[in-house]
Amino acid sequence: MKHLFKAALNWTSTKNQEEATSKFYSKSHKITIEGKPVLNVSAAKAFKGDPELYNPEDLLLSSLVSCHMMSYLYVCSQNGIEVMEYSDNAQATLEVYADGSGRFTEVRLNPKVKISNPDKIELANELHKEANRLCFIANSCNFPVLHEVSCE
Repeated sequence: MKHLFKAALNWTSTKNQEEATSKFYSKSHKITIEGKPVLNVSAAKAFKGDPELYNPEDLLLSSLVSCHMMSYLYVCSQNGIEVMEYSDNAQATLEVYADGSGRFTEVRLNPKVKISNPDKIELANELHKEANRLCFIANSCNFPVLHEVSCE
């Protein structure tokens, strides 16, 4: 089964006559997805973007964190584990090369989970591997998505 997702990006130059010869463009733009609030995006501050806006790197990491949690909740429900709380403080490592290209080299998820039955902690910890195997976003990445799990 295939699903189609659509997003529209709109950008307009904000350069005035004096800036017209500048090699830098504004990185701020809007992404619209039908029926949802507009997403204001820019480059990361390190890449001359607006640090107050989300950037593609933020959004990629957010997608991984969110998808892993939803996959984890799914596998827990399939295994009779009631999750009471879930939090994550994830990190992504981006390498930028001399030619201006770059890539993520790894993402490290740090899920902290509280379950209702302490007798199932070992299984709850193991289910992160299954969640990672099922995660649509992790399956689409060409870098490792690592997990440092804590369950109580």
